[in-house]
Amino acid sequence: MKKLVVMKFGGTSVEDAVAIHRTAGIVAGRHEKGLQPIVVVSAMAKVTDQLLAAASAASRGDRNGALAITARLRSRHKEVACRLTAQARGEDASQCDNLTGPAYANTQTWIDAEFDALDEIVRGLSAVGELTPRISDMIVSYGERLSSRMIAEAFAARGLDGVHVDSRCCIITDAQHGKGVPQVTLIEERLKEHVLPYAAEGRTVVMGGFIGSTEKGATTTLGRGGSDFTAALVGGGVHAEAIEIWTDVNGIMTSDPRVCPDALRVKTISFEEAAELAYFGAKVLHPATILPAVQKNIPVLVLNSRNPENEGTRIISLAPHCESPFKSIAVKKRLTIIDVVASRMLMSHGYMRAIFEVFDKHKCAVDMVSTSEVSVSLTVDSNDKIPEIAADLSKLADVKYEGRKALVCMVGENIRGQNGIAARVFNAIRHVNVRMISQGASEINMSFMIDEDDADEAVRSLHAAFFESPDPEIFDVEARKAPEASVR
Repeated sequence: MKKLVVMKFGGTSVEDAVAIHRTAGIVAGRHEKGLQPIVVVSAMAKVTDQLLAAASAASRGDRNGALAITARLRSRHKEVACRLTAQARGEDASQCDNLTGPAYANTQTWIDAEFDALDEIVRGLSAVGELTPRISDMIVSYGERLSSRMIAEAFAARGLDGVHVDSRCCIITDAQHGKGVPQVTLIEERLKEHVLPYAAEGRTVVMGGFIGSTEKGATTTLGRGGSDFTAALVGGGVHAEAIEIWTDVNGIMTSDPRVCPDALRVKTISFEEAAELAYFGAKVLHPATILPAVQKNIPVLVLNSRNPENEGTRIISLAPHCESPFKSIAVKKRLTIIDVVASRMLMSHGYMRAIFEVFDKHKCAVDMVSTSEVSVSLTVDSNDKIPEIAADLSKLADVKYEGRKALVCMVGENIRGQNGIAARVFNAIRHVNVRMISQGASEINMSFMIDEDDADEAVRSLHAAFFESPDPEIFDVEARKAPEASVR
C-alpha cells in the first residue's frame, strides 16, 4: 500500500462547489505524488453555527424559526450538490433545474432524507423544550454527515474513487456529550476494519470531522474545532506519514495578520511550541491536534487550500535552532480574572485544593494562576457560570472578579536561559497596564494578562520589537515584501 497521508479540510475549504472542486484538485495532487490520502472534512462554513441556532430556537418553542433555518440549509446543500454534479459533467452549473440522471437524483434524494430526519428531531425538541447535550450533538452532527458524503460523491465523479465512511463507525468516545473523550485503542481497531481496506484498494476515503459515537452507537462530538482532532486521531490510528491541516491561511504566523499586517509565516516549529500556541488562542490549529501526532511522531503540516503551492508550516518533534527568542505571539480574549483573598491562606492545609475543587465542580478550566501571601488570582474563559463560581469561592474567602481581559502568550524554545528577555518584553509594552504575569513551567512561553482593549496594540508593539530582523531559516521573510500573500 502507498504511504498514507491524512488531509483535513476546514469549513472554508469546503464552503461551496468552487471550494470543493479546488479541494478535489489538491487531493488529486497527493495521488499524483504516490501518496494515499484519507480525507477528513468539516461542515461547510457557518453550517454548525446555524444548526446550533436551529437547536436553540426549537428549545425555546420557536418551531417555525428552527425549521426555517433547516430549510435554508437544505436548499444550500442541494444547490452545492447540484453545482458539483454540473462541474463534473462540464455543464452549466446555473441550470440545476435541468440536470437529470440517476446519480444526481440519488444525491438529491438522500439529502432530502437527511433533512427530513433532522426536521423530525427539531419538531420533537420544540415540543419537549429541553435541549440536552445528547440532542445538541445529534443536531450539529448533520453538518459533517452531509458534507463528508457529498464530498465523497464529488471525488468519485472526478475520478478519485471517493468512498464515504461515517466517522461514527470509527471515532469511538466516552458518553460525555459535547466534548467526548476518544477511546484510542477502539479507534485504531475500527480504522483497521472500516478505513484501511479501502485505502489498500487505492480508494479515497472521506470522513466527517468533529463527530463520533459511543460504543453503544449514540452520536457524540469532540467539541468545537474538533475536526483537527479527528484528523490527528485518524493519522495516529493508521500510522500515517503526515497529517495535513488545510485551512485558509498560509500556516502558523508570527501573529494574527489581521492585527499585524507584517506578520510572517513560521516555516518550522516544534510540537511543544505549536501546542502552547494552539491552547493560548492561535485559532489556526486545535489544541488537541498535537497530542496524537506527538505520540506517534507524525509531522503535522498547516497548509492553505486557497494557495496550495505555499509550503505552509511544518510541525515536528524537534525544530531547528532559532536566533529569535520567540516564534509567535498568540492572544486569548474574553477572559475573566478572579481574585480570591484570605489572610494566612498558606498556613491552611488543603486551601488550594478547595479552590480548585470549585472550578472542577463547574467544569471550568483555569488558564493562569498567580499566588501571593494572602491571595490567589486565576484567569478563566468568561461565561455565565462566573457568578456561581464566585458564590462558591466566597465560602472560602473574599472574592472579586473582572471581565474583558486578554491573555498575551509569547512562545519560543529559545526563551530558555536568555538573560534580559522579560525586560525586553515589558519595555516594549511599557505603555500598557499588566495585571498578571506568568512564565510557563515548560519554559517556552511568557504570558501576561491585560485589558482586552489594549491587546491589539500590545501585540503590534511586541511584534515590532522581536520580529524586526527575522531568521530566514525559520520565518518566511518574503512575506514581508508581499504581505497580502499572508492575510486571510
